[in-house]
Amino acid sequence: MTQDQRVGEADVVVIGGGTGGYATALRAAGLGLTVVLAERDKVGGTCLHRGCIPSKAMLHAAELVDGIAEARERWGVKALLESVDWPALVATRDDIVARNHRGVQDHLAHAGVAVVAGSAELTGARTVRIEGYGEVAARRGIVLATGSRPRTLPGLAADGRRVVTSDDALFAPGLPESVLVLGGGAIGVEYASLHRSMGARVTLVEAADRLVPLEDAEVSRHLTRGLKKRGIDVRTGTRLLGAVLLDDGVRATLRTPRGETPTVEAQRLLVAVGRVPVTDGLGLAAAGLATDERGYVAPADWSRLETPVPGIHVVGDLLPPPSPGLAHASFAEGLSVAETLAGRRTAAVDYDAVPRVTYSAPQTAAVGLSEAAARDAGHDVVVNTMPLTAVAKGMVHGQGGVVKVVAERDGRVLGVHLVGPHVSEMIAECQLVVGWDAEPFDVARHIHPHPTLSEAIGESFLTLADRGLHQRV
Repeated sequence: MTQDQRVGEADVVVIGGGTGGYATALRAAGLGLTVVLAERDKVGGTCLHRGCIPSKAMLHAAELVDGIAEARERWGVKALLESVDWPALVATRDDIVARNHRGVQDHLAHAGVAVVAGSAELTGARTVRIEGYGEVAARRGIVLATGSRPRTLPGLAADGRRVVTSDDALFAPGLPESVLVLGGGAIGVEYASLHRSMGARVTLVEAADRLVPLEDAEVSRHLTRGLKKRGIDVRTGTRLLGAVLLDDGVRATLRTPRGETPTVEAQRLLVAVGRVPVTDGLGLAAAGLATDERGYVAPADWSRLETPVPGIHVVGDLLPPPSPGLAHASFAEGLSVAETLAGRRTAAVDYDAVPRVTYSAPQTAAVGLSEAAARDAGHDVVVNTMPLTAVAKGMVHGQGGVVKVVAERDGRVLGVHLVGPHVSEMIAECQLVVGWDAEPFDVARHIHPHPTLSEAIGESFLTLADRGLHQRV
């Protein structure tokens, strides 16, 4: 835009260029709306630059390292790991991020989205001031997509070397010999898995009584067993009492379920205890908005993701549960909001059918209700659990794992829960099953290719449909 256009109008103003923000902008522009997207850092947000993409690149490298050990120890392939060339690994990771970043920029430019570099704040219910740019009036609406940042602990500031968060863990110098990971949710488990693959001694601490406490209890058990088998020291029901910074690391004091207070020393403490919404400087009050007690901007209308102020919508990590704070959910939210602003027919996001994945070794993937949640909701539940090693491809991988299906008795499938190798690539099928309210018989008539890990999913549905060859309910 030229100088004399800097104070003007657009159909839609999006604040924040992460997954939810740029998805909103692209879809709205594709529907013929004029869009201004304000981003104070880089389009792509945390997911592209500090989270999803770089961490999964590193986890792929970790999988290659683990594969060398498996080749030698299980398959008789006498491969040896000479070393991990950390600068080369980082260069490959950064190249993947850079290429994705250029791709997002190109898509936005091709769609005609005006991307403005600078912080933005609301100045009214339909106006936004962008740093170094001016004030823009939004004819159709404003979309808040400012994302989240890692939750930190009082008195334990991250220094990027001895104490790190998930935002800077990938960029800390070198490979530590030991890591204490605080937090056993998906992020903490992934980083514990990554560092163990790279040869570090890892202690994983979770305050709840099990890892990934939001997932099915059986998923937690199998995941914990797999991580312990790899040599990770898993301590659940354990809290951090305090930590002292050393010249070359951290000494942490813990409290166990029995009231014991052991100390753990590590070169690095990785804090992964959740994320908090970013609303500072957003000017919510000027538009008549406020956060809830947890810091979220709650919608008044979940079907439109519209706040109590008409025309202001929210996507991504600013939303409270049931929005799960996952990148792929924010994509869906962005599409829905853009279509709403364009006056198009759209589908509200089905949060019950959003897949959840932990990219550790072993991986976990789930969609829908856990067994406990289904029972708590009053469903008469029937469950089938199928070991991945019950199918030939599971034996080939040799890493164990399980498929667990939760269904109503004589009714629809309520949830599917997976643990094992590559299950992140198997959950999309299960999303369709849960999202379309399919019954086991509906799925059982479809054929899974042989030999694949997905056969275990097929076998579970065959069993629940009373057509099982190898199991009975």
